Amino acid sequence: MGHPEQFPLKYVAVGNEDCDNTKPFYQGHYLKFYNAIREAYPDIQIISNCDGSSEPLDHPVDLYDFHIYTNANDLFLKKDKFSRTSRTGPKVFVSEYAVTDEGDAGKGSLLASLAEAAFLIGLENNSDIVHMACYAPLFVNENDRQWNPDAIVFNSWQQYGTPSYWMQTFFGESSGAVIHPVRLNSSYSGSLAASAITWQDNEDIFLRIKIVNFGPNAVNLTLSATGLEAGVNTSRSAVTVLTSNDTLDENSFDDPLKVKPVKSGLPSAAEEMQAMLVPHSFTSFDLALDEYGELVADM
Repeated sequence: MGHPEQFPLKYVAVGNEDCDNTKPFYQGHYLKFYNAIREAYPDIQIISNCDGSSEPLDHPVDLYDFHIYTNANDLFLKKDKFSRTSRTGPKVFVSEYAVTDEGDAGKGSLLASLAEAAFLIGLENNSDIVHMACYAPLFVNENDRQWNPDAIVFNSWQQYGTPSYWMQTFFGESSGAVIHPVRLNSSYSGSLAASAITWQDNEDIFLRIKIVNFGPNAVNLTLSATGLEAGVNTSRSAVTVLTSNDTLDENSFDDPLKVKPVKSGLPSAAEEMQAMLVPHSFTSFDLALDEYGELVADM
């Protein structure tokens, strides 16, 4: 594999999209691989292609692979997909997800990124069962497109990120963060998706509240975080918004930052504050804290 020295291999997936009625021998072959790998490398986590999100699997597995390529509305509605999944079985590896419907995604649209953001918020809220997630595909050469959309587009001398790439930057601090329960109290709750985490950089602790407004209306909310043990530091708090004039707006080599996150200060930052979500947007509120206790983000 191009590695002359040994390297840590933590996961092995057996097959790819093989667990269906057209490939009846997969499970028998899977068990042969499972037993051989488990005997030789007992610490490696083994991933099955069979979806265990709706019913228990009938074979031993550490994680199961879940793929989803669909339209924007369907992926937005899938934000609660794993809320109903059993907590006693194997963990989930969402190894491929994206909005791929041509009318919704194009070569990478704002609309696609918002649906994907809502889906990722659902994964974040169910991170006790969802172990890993991966957008696919990652790269595409503009001169050799075989799939749309992709996260990063390049040619021989330049590159740009699609809105889906920028959307994923909102989740950069999610790994290892503390997840907090969120309640959405709004007449527009059917078009919203939200999560709350606390994370820490070298200087500050932050309460990050992420909200997708998938609908065409502006939404006014009262953000209330209960259980804070210290006040919110207004000067270090910020808000970041991903949106554009049209839901089908895309980035390109001519306009690589047409759809990008815009970060600004948050002078209204407080334990309870008013906020407005613009239509078709993804917003992250980062409230700088000195300390924190048990938190509930009530919107």
